[in-house]
Amino acid sequence: MNADEGRAESKKELPNKSLLLAVCAAGIGGTFQYGYNISVINAPTAYVQDFINQTWSKRYQTQISDDGLTLLWSTIVSIFTLGGLTGAMIGGTLSVRVGRKGTLLTNNIFAFLAALLMGLSYPTGLFELLIIGRFISGLNAGISICVQPLYLGEIAPTSLRGAMGMGTSIFITGGIFTGQVIGLRELLGKEEYWPILLSTTCIPAFLQLLILPWFPESPRYLLIDKGDEEGCKKALKQLHGIADCDGEREDIEKERNNLSGLQAKKPWELFADRSLRWQVLTIILLNAAQQLNGINAIYFYAGYVFKQSGIPSDKIPYATVGTGACECITALTCGMLIDCLGRKVLIMGGYTLMAICCILFTLTLTFQEASPVVPYLSMVCVFAFILSFGLGPGGVTNILTTELFTQNSRPAAYMLAGSVNWSSFFFIGLVFPFIVLGLKQYCFLVFLVICCLVIIYIFLVVPETKNKTFLEIQNEFQSSKKRQIGCSDGAGTILLSTSI
Repeated sequence: MNADEGRAESKKELPNKSLLLAVCAAGIGGTFQYGYNISVINAPTAYVQDFINQTWSKRYQTQISDDGLTLLWSTIVSIFTLGGLTGAMIGGTLSVRVGRKGTLLTNNIFAFLAALLMGLSYPTGLFELLIIGRFISGLNAGISICVQPLYLGEIAPTSLRGAMGMGTSIFITGGIFTGQVIGLRELLGKEEYWPILLSTTCIPAFLQLLILPWFPESPRYLLIDKGDEEGCKKALKQLHGIADCDGEREDIEKERNNLSGLQAKKPWELFADRSLRWQVLTIILLNAAQQLNGINAIYFYAGYVFKQSGIPSDKIPYATVGTGACECITALTCGMLIDCLGRKVLIMGGYTLMAICCILFTLTLTFQEASPVVPYLSMVCVFAFILSFGLGPGGVTNILTTELFTQNSRPAAYMLAGSVNWSSFFFIGLVFPFIVLGLKQYCFLVFLVICCLVIIYIFLVVPETKNKTFLEIQNEFQSSKKRQIGCSDGAGTILLSTSI
């Protein structure tokens, strides 16, 4: 327990400047792209649809039907998720073969290619290039959201792993906010600028290629996967400072000794390993819940709520920018609190607040016409729900995926988590319109049930991971009484950790 106390004491120290810059370098061309490409497509919707209509008329000498136009536009928007799913399925494998940093740098090829194709769509009169470009953008985002949290979780010291891991969420929300701002009419939101707007995805990629090469590969990857002791020592000194690198080096050595002779697992091998079944079940449920908890429904209703509150239609984009700013602030707040309050408190607290917001939002939407005050209460619920999501599920889920697995199973876990996340994203996009059509505002009662079930599961199953090494977390899962009941056949094997 002395090691735990020592890590808790070191928690008060500020992160090394080099570590912070490495997080920024990974994030700007990583999950920033995910958030940016989700939001930037909204601003030019009408202009892209006009372009498709005009192109179709020139090509076939007839107007495209409304259904055909809707289908093509839906394809352009939703194929991003298909690309993301593909990226998630290959991201873990790439991170093992070329390294975490190497994968992030290589991934920028897809960002440049996507920017080129989308930028050329208008001058060439080929709307098909938009579809291909969006798929490749999704591929880039899928790899990023798989590999960047892996890299951040492995370069951070144990005492700062939560705060540094929040870089993933901070850059996603920063990307969403930036896409919303750049899409305003005062910047690139005018009709003549939409090809340039969609091509700006190359800028973060360029910045990452400029900055990230100055920072080292993941020390854990260097020592455990590659056996490069000198490279690991050099990386730790640069990222943590000379004074603080010895403790982390010792933890990495202990993990390497426990994993000696074991190869990196494939995603399907995680299901076959009975010692990992609770961790696997946890990341599947949490990543599915991250998309199915109602956050997408809130954004769907946001425009309607703003309009009912008296905000003019031409001013609603500015209110939407406010939701993006709200997410950014919450992600930063979560980053400051996570190593103080712990992961379990934040994620349970976030889901609890979201459940309360689901009830209140259902009531305010139901009685929207009862009083002039009610639309404003609905608007408060929108922001409160977004704040609650950012405070818990939005940031903590990715960190838990890093922390619940050891080095040989972590890339496969991210491939699995990413696949579940993107599949859920696609599913909710496909099914949600029908849910709204059938249940209207009462759809939030479905999300209320999901939030409550997740709260119960986290309370009963997920341990607190704050200030614990990966081996200690693994052993806590293995030795917990509620898992011993499920593993009474003795199939589970507790990892030997010399730190306990």
